[in-house]
Amino acid sequence: MPNREVELLLVEDNPNDAELTLRALRKNNLANTVVHVKDGAEALDLFFGDSAADGEITPKAILLDLKLPKVGGIEVLERLKSDERTKTIPVIVLTSSREDTDLQRCYELGVNSYIVKPVEFENFIKAVTELGFYWLLLNETKS
Repeated sequence: MPNREVELLLVEDNPNDAELTLRALRKNNLANTVVHVKDGAEALDLFFGDSAADGEITPKAILLDLKLPKVGGIEVLERLKSDERTKTIPVIVLTSSREDTDLQRCYELGVNSYIVKPVEFENFIKAVTELGFYWLLLNETKS
């Protein structure tokens, strides 16, 4: 299967947060090609599953929630950053967790950014817009 150019992989189980994130990205024309998965197992399957071909999906960035069903976000991060094929993909944790242990572990594993989700609607939209602008437009990634 040919390589699919994906601008953003969104790993988010909360349907409201996922919809707000997608809406903010679309409204500001920040990502034309977004793949949304609802749990960590789906995310890992895209890169490492039996049905995945090497290099099938190459996102410019991954927005990763930590509190996910099946496989947690920290485990997803650990797997992504420990594999040669995926370790250079920028991973931005966007989570409700304010736990110091989560923050510390994510940076130990190589997360590129750790953002606590704003509770208020307008602040959430603003945060996602700023994340998208930086990681999808300004940040240079390897080809």
